[in-house]
Amino acid sequence: MSLLLIGYRWSVYSWAVRMALAEAGLAAEWQEADPFDAGAQDGLRKHHPFGRVPVLWDGTFRLYETGAILAYLLPGAHDRKRRARARQVAGIADNYAYWPLVRQVFSHGVFRPDSGMAADGAVVAEGLAAAPAVLGALEEIAEEGLALDAIQVGAADCHLAPMIGYFSQDQRGAALLAAAPALARWFALVSERDSFRTTRPDLSELRRRA
Repeated sequence: MSLLLIGYRWSVYSWAVRMALAEAGLAAEWQEADPFDAGAQDGLRKHHPFGRVPVLWDGTFRLYETGAILAYLLPGAHDRKRRARARQVAGIADNYAYWPLVRQVFSHGVFRPDSGMAADGAVVAEGLAAAPAVLGALEEIAEEGLALDAIQVGAADCHLAPMIGYFSQDQRGAALLAAAPALARWFALVSERDSFRTTRPDLSELRRRA
């Protein structure tokens, strides 16, 4: 494989792909692209029609959408139930977890304050209010053990772990996670993996730049 990963250093989805690459024992050239920078959009749309990240190039083969990239790097289990649960976790992550956990709690509770940017406490409160339902759904899956067992680490783990990693940077988010014991156990194990630790964005850089 001759891999190029186009991503944004603070993107939870770019982190997910970098984690999957590490799990697969693969290296990729990194190209930084900020999807929030209007000036970078024209260049980014040469790789992604909607100007998003991440984008993975394998030679001349281009792939975007995080779930597709993760499935390419970490093929799913042969067992139908495990494979279905893994896809369910990815769906929950994208459709229900990302906005309240990352864009609301983490962004306004951690990222923006650490960057010296204005943050909205009401937005954090909305995210915290929505989080228990999300964590409860994931807790049920973690308790079942077909996915999120931190033993057979695959695409679902890489998809979700960065979101929980960012969410738990906020003390209130960490407290809510602790109230979901099976999910918290999974995260405690997966967050100790080299693939998670070596690809985790250095949030202290935000404070140095602020």
